[in-house]
Amino acid sequence: MKVKELRPESKVDVIELTIRQKGEARDFSSRGGSTGKVADAKAVDDEGTEVSVSLWNEEIERVQANDRIRITNGWVREWRGNMQVSAGRFGKLEVLR
Repeated sequence: MKVKELRPESKVDVIELTIRQKGEARDFSSRGGSTGKVADAKAVDDEGTEVSVSLWNEEIERVQANDRIRITNGWVREWRGNMQVSAGRFGKLEVLR
């Protein structure tokens, strides 16, 4: 799957991206009361098209700038006019290096 194929509020079967930069982690609280950390990253696909990636909890430490990642069974949404991809709760994020 390529970034240009992503549509808001849809599933991501499999997408491979290269992380260009990773932002600072910040704390969050969900509506259900759970807490954790989230960080935003900028990534590109093989065609050089950029997309934002949400990194959650342990993913923040595992993923570094210039890493190649694969997200399987993730989701995509539009946030402040930008597409944002995440493995979410039920998906998987692998670091391929």
